[in-house]
Amino acid sequence: MKIAVTIWGNRISPVFDSAHTLLVAQIDGGKITRQFYTSFDPESPVHLINTLKSLEIDTLVCGAISRKPADLISDQNIHLISFVTGNVRKFLDSFAKARTVEKKHMMPGFTPGYRNAY
Repeated sequence: MKIAVTIWGNRISPVFDSAHTLLVAQIDGGKITRQFYTSFDPESPVHLINTLKSLEIDTLVCGAISRKPADLISDQNIHLISFVTGNVRKFLDSFAKARTVEKKHMMPGFTPGYRNAY
């Protein structure tokens, strides 16, 4: 599985539209086996989608996101997990092991089962 997380410093970016960097991680056997950073333009969801597709990203994790970019991403068969918060390393370690979002990483508004439950 290959996952991308919008980041701001060492945290998951609280607002999708504020992020300009993705942390991309390959997860195999419950562990992160490879990771790297890449930049993107949040004002161009089409550019982001092209970037995600070229990197073969299965899942995008972010904080709050507007409906239009969320729909565009989901329409491209990229699994979107939104309304996630916290330290990106702690989140990735936890997600790699269980492939779920722990309660401590959920923002208010997180609704499991609606686009954001893996």
